[in-house]
Amino acid sequence: MSDETITSIAHVIQLSVAPVFLLSGIAALLNVLTNRLSRIVDRARNMEAQFPNAAPGRIEQLSTSLRRLAKRARWVSWGISLCASSAILISSVVIVLFLDTLANANGRLLVAGLFISAMLALTGGLICFLREIYLATRYLRIGVPEPEQTGTTVVPTRQ
Repeated sequence: MSDETITSIAHVIQLSVAPVFLLSGIAALLNVLTNRLSRIVDRARNMEAQFPNAAPGRIEQLSTSLRRLAKRARWVSWGISLCASSAILISSVVIVLFLDTLANANGRLLVAGLFISAMLALTGGLICFLREIYLATRYLRIGVPEPEQTGTTVVPTRQ
């Protein structure tokens, strides 16, 4: 290898550092999304297990909650797919940078196209994440559940 080739490879390695850091950020986001999906699935399974012993009023509430969880799971799943696609495209950018240097080709347009596609996919994944967060907080109820939600009756006490 000539000194010029080694220098150009070293330059490509320098150019690859930013996409690799971006991959680390995407990996962290994927971790958050997969954890959210896991929690949604666990919660749905818990609700499904309540059906056999649930009171009629509770069954309707459980069905509504399950539909909401399914919608949230779809949004998280789309976010995971888009973020994973973004990571694949970023990896492709690094690969094309190295191949471009080794083959003395001109892959500027391909690198730019891959990077723009990666950013669009990442943006889509973040939008899906925000939508799922919105849905999670939209149906959030904090406080003591109503009797029809728990399947128990509340007996008033004298004070």
